[in-house]
Amino acid sequence: METFDRLLTDAGGTSRTLTLPFERRQRSRQRVVLDDGSEVQLLLPRGTVLRDGDWIAGAAAAPVRVRAAAEVVSVAASADAALLLRAAYHLGNRHVPVQIGPGWLRYGHDHVLDELCRGLGLEVSAAQLPFEPEAGAYAGGGHLHPHVHD
Repeated sequence: METFDRLLTDAGGTSRTLTLPFERRQRSRQRVVLDDGSEVQLLLPRGTVLRDGDWIAGAAAAPVRVRAAAEVVSVAASADAALLLRAAYHLGNRHVPVQIGPGWLRYGHDHVLDELCRGLGLEVSAAQLPFEPEAGAYAGGGHLHPHVHD
């Protein structure tokens, strides 16, 4: 079984891909199935979060391109930037991963969070889309939470 243990900056030319939802792209150690049906093992450094477009490699493995899978998400939309900022604040205060785009916020589908956003004045719908949330202000080297708590 091929083992992938590091990220590459670019691998160009390979056609092998791995498509995973965000929840699975946050796990650095797991068995996965490539899009071609091959079963492989991820042994990436702890804290690694795979992003859409990343390349993974191993000593004896040809590089593989990571893809964000379409998954059920909620899309909260508004033309009012202040409403979007308020919703982003409230979602962030709940430690909800959020993807931000022009006029919309995207988060893992949750009816309670949908009602929160509707209550703030946003239009909310469910969709099947790739989910690529913000990495966070402290995300360095793929790790989302590098500081130590007492």
